[in-house]
Amino acid sequence: MARFDVNAARAQRLEALGRTWSFELDDESFTLPTELTRATAKALRELDDNDVDGLLGLLMGEQQFARFERHEVTMQDIAAILEAYGKETGLGLGEG
Repeated sequence: MARFDVNAARAQRLEALGRTWSFELDDESFTLPTELTRATAKALRELDDNDVDGLLGLLMGEQQFARFERHEVTMQDIAAILEAYGKETGLGLGEG
């Protein structure tokens, strides 16, 4: 019986997607991870369902989220970002 090689599967996913997914806003680039650690997933579960800032802060990290907060962003903008992110990475975040 063949063994499933987690490292090989991870390498294949990362080769296909890269380590980060990026988007641009007002000529600035931001990145989100294409894979979540168990610790990040646990922290996400502990957030309130409506805590968009908490979600983005966890995914972006403090410094990047601080840059993001300087922009005038609507909830529709955030929904569009999360929808594109979910489609491209398979991580369905922010889906109600």
